[in-house]
Amino acid sequence: MSEEVKKPKLLVVEDDYENQKFLQIFLKRKFDLEICDSSETFYEKLEPNKFNIILMDISLRGKKDGLQLTREIREMPEYKDLPVVGLSAHAFQRDKDNAYNAGVDVFLTKPVQNDVLLETLIKTLEDKSGIKVQ
Repeated sequence: MSEEVKKPKLLVVEDDYENQKFLQIFLKRKFDLEICDSSETFYEKLEPNKFNIILMDISLRGKKDGLQLTREIREMPEYKDLPVVGLSAHAFQRDKDNAYNAGVDVFLTKPVQNDVLLETLIKTLEDKSGIKVQ
């Protein structure tokens, strides 16, 4: 009986349903993931589960965008060091600056190549928290 390798827990914050489906299929090989689509569901998911890393869509519909959510969790002691990879369709320098100022560890622009996204998530997780991904 082989011991199952525990996958790191990834919270995907993404409001586009097609992107959610794709990310779920693509990332579930390496991560135990949950998806939320707004600031409201973000906080519902954040509380009960301890995530190892967050993939944050910067442009969320609703009251708060990904920048605001990132700023807020960076102010909470229990999440200030949680790795956050920002993802945005906006590729201007000011968008990148805004994301880093909000507290993302890495900023990627959509569309992002699958292997680049996966490598970035794994490397960010390993660099920030020492967790090795199988």
